[in-house]
Amino acid sequence: MSVIPMLYRDWWDEEDWFNRPSRLLDQQFGLGLKRDDLLNSFRTFPRSALTRNYVRPWSTSSVLQRQESGSTIQQDKDKFQVILDVQQFAPNEITVKTTGNSIIVEGKHEEKQDEHGFISRHFVRRYVLPSDNDIEEVVSSLSSDGILTVTAPKKSDKPKNTDRVVPIQQTGPAKSTVTSSTPEPKVEHPTN
Repeated sequence: MSVIPMLYRDWWDEEDWFNRPSRLLDQQFGLGLKRDDLLNSFRTFPRSALTRNYVRPWSTSSVLQRQESGSTIQQDKDKFQVILDVQQFAPNEITVKTTGNSIIVEGKHEEKQDEHGFISRHFVRRYVLPSDNDIEEVVSSLSSDGILTVTAPKKSDKPKNTDRVVPIQQTGPAKSTVTSSTPEPKVEHPTN
């Protein structure tokens, strides 16, 4: 867990600093810090009692911008879509599944070496699907640059086709390969 949110928040200005929620600023674990990431965090100055619990939406910190670029949810008239940056994981280390009315995305890799040392990563994200989207039609795709897109289309207003082809499952050997149980007539030749 990153200690930067704890170090640079203005705890000296508040009596209940330990009850105040902190944000995990960087969700791109193991990628290292940019020079601007630390310098921008020094812009936090003590605030007055009137403004200390007010969230400033216009903050332009590059750390916050990177955090918000990790996962994006888009919903329009046709679909519900999640776009997630999973570039630290190989395709076989990512799973997408549906449970109830939720989409669960999980990524996990064991400890491996990178330029900073050894790192292991694991995340689980759960997205609650709106009731007007079809959980049975969820699809996902992974781009070559590590962007996972999970899409759930809206439920169709059209009645579903009730006609369908039912596959036939074979459970035993075919009848033509079963040997006959009736003995063939035996022909005896007279011996002289």
